[in-house]
Amino acid sequence: MNYIVLDLEWNQSADGHGEKPGIPFEIIEIGGIRLDSEGVMESEFSRLIRPAIYRQMHQITGRLIHLKMQELEQGRPFPEVMESFRQWCGPEEYLFCTWGNLDLTELQRNLRYYDMTPLSDGPMAFLDVQKLFSLAFEDGRSRRSLESAVDLANLKKDIPFHRAFSDAYYTAQLLGKMIREKPEVLRNVSFDVFHPPACREKEIHMEFDGYMKYISREFRNKSEILADREVMSSKCYLCHRNLKKKIKWFTINGRNYYCAAYCEKHGYLKNKLRLKKSENDGLFAVKTTKLVTPQEVDALREKSEHAKELHHKKNRSRRAAAKVNSK
Repeated sequence: MNYIVLDLEWNQSADGHGEKPGIPFEIIEIGGIRLDSEGVMESEFSRLIRPAIYRQMHQITGRLIHLKMQELEQGRPFPEVMESFRQWCGPEEYLFCTWGNLDLTELQRNLRYYDMTPLSDGPMAFLDVQKLFSLAFEDGRSRRSLESAVDLANLKKDIPFHRAFSDAYYTAQLLGKMIREKPEVLRNVSFDVFHPPACREKEIHMEFDGYMKYISREFRNKSEILADREVMSSKCYLCHRNLKKKIKWFTINGRNYYCAAYCEKHGYLKNKLRLKKSENDGLFAVKTTKLVTPQEVDALREKSEHAKELHHKKNRSRRAAAKVNSK
């Protein structure tokens, strides 16, 4: 297994009013480092891309990455650079690795704009090195900047940050350190869901250390997704039993839903369901299930009661408004 460490720089509408539908960010630079299974750097990739959509540099982008449009004019068109990048990745099995979770989504959005072959036709597993760094060396929840992580790891800073190749280079060094010192964290893959599962058979069910993740297929609307038995089920991911809910599904904001259930063998489990909009204007669900303490269940019950109170207040306000309008 090889690791393709990828970093992108992109530009956007200079004034915020000339955004092209379907492609808010145009990739202008691709940087990559290929690591072998031992974390050793094997090869590198660096290309500038000649802009075809946003021909003026956004001032924040230009100031951050120190690139001018005149330099980008020396680059090659995106389709040509992307084909070169795919050839460079090679025929061997590899896993994409990025700092954070944005690059693969924007890369696939640019591929779609140019009607090019997608990276995947469904959720794509990758390594979010920013998340893995926190799991390996910190609390698992915090998210550092790349430069801050390099400082914490005591790595040498020998090239400037905020260019695609240099950021890929530093990300690769941090990943290599984890491969050698904390290989167990690599089990915590992330999924880019630019393309949700195409059908029920391709839905994602994956167990990690301490929790389970489920990614549903795409639905047309919220009513459909909340009526689906698999989406709304509560199961113990350790013994796979269907569980009776102790706290029924509830939501405060209409996007994140919660419930709690009890397994006689393993204890309390909390489910969190996030509804996400797909690129086709449909909806899909990402559900995480994890073991929790009785104290955490009590806190969730308080949150549920608060949600009920808010729901009742909204209903009373609607009835009052309807009564006034009917007069």
